[in-house]
Amino acid sequence: MNALEQQLNYPLGETLPEAGQPLEVARGLYWIRMPLPFALDHINLWLMRDEIDGQAGWTIIDCGIADTTIKANWEHVFEQYLEGLPVLRVIVTHFHPDHVGLSDWICTGGDKQRWDVRLWMSLGEYMTARTLSMGDVSGSSAGGEAAARHFMLHGLQDEDAIAQIRARTDYYSKLVPKVPDAYRRLREGDTVAIGGRDWRIITGFGHSSEHCALYNAQDGVLISGDMVLPRISTNISVFDVEPEANPLAWFLESLERYAPLPTDTLVLPSHGKPFRGLQTRLGQLRDHHAARLDEVREACAAKPCSAADILPLMFKRKLDTHQMTFAMGEALAHLHLLWHAGEVRRLRGEDGIIRFAPRG
Repeated sequence: MNALEQQLNYPLGETLPEAGQPLEVARGLYWIRMPLPFALDHINLWLMRDEIDGQAGWTIIDCGIADTTIKANWEHVFEQYLEGLPVLRVIVTHFHPDHVGLSDWICTGGDKQRWDVRLWMSLGEYMTARTLSMGDVSGSSAGGEAAARHFMLHGLQDEDAIAQIRARTDYYSKLVPKVPDAYRRLREGDTVAIGGRDWRIITGFGHSSEHCALYNAQDGVLISGDMVLPRISTNISVFDVEPEANPLAWFLESLERYAPLPTDTLVLPSHGKPFRGLQTRLGQLRDHHAARLDEVREACAAKPCSAADILPLMFKRKLDTHQMTFAMGEALAHLHLLWHAGEVRRLRGEDGIIRFAPRG
């Protein structure tokens, strides 16, 4: 546990649920932890007792990627832990594969097609997921020719990495083979009644197109998705589909929507462990990005910098290609905040690479 983590309170200590075995973390709310085949090796999913139109059952929040191990774990949950009751709906926080990947499979009842229920998402997240799952990888950060050109424009010159990015044309659709054909829209400020309790939707931007977190004031519980994580900072990237975007500014603005929540709120994140100390963590995230922005300012003052030039300042460890695409996107997000704020200007070099330098 690092120094910042030690400033937070983890009410369950080191306890983690076994794969496919829900662990109750609040009244009628269960934590399910599924493995992921990435450096970020797990995702937290949530199962809640519910009742809709007089029918008792369950609501699932987030799904995991399309993967045989995760499917087997879900099948175990369906058979052993639902008390013979059906899933009534599936809520997905955002379009990233580890959250939406199995949404269609779960909505239609898994391998045995036990039920047929509605997916709930925001418009921005649903439409992005639908588009990418049908084979258009633009904007997924995963790969394809557009992504390769985007990263080359911002200084990536590693030929092996570029070739790998070009080749990853079906990355998203493999992890998200299908998204349900219909959905129910979630919007900022909506209230969703789950199990007799009201959950307010808090949308967030910067990490994804229209991320939905859920907050229950009665029990003081926040299902934060990827917007507030305890151990790592949420990835904020500029991708090829929106190449002039300012996602870091949007993310920092979105954090202010959590400012009114009590600091002892139980935060249920998508990665890491449930924790208390929300306002402490928000302060840590603001400080983290302020420090990175200072590093970027200093680097650009010394010489015009591309995103690839900024990469080693922000990420000291060795990165594989998957991690590098997110790191490039995040370096560019910090440069773009300064560019949109008027602190730096963009320069196109004779080599075709975009670099940033102080104004004046």
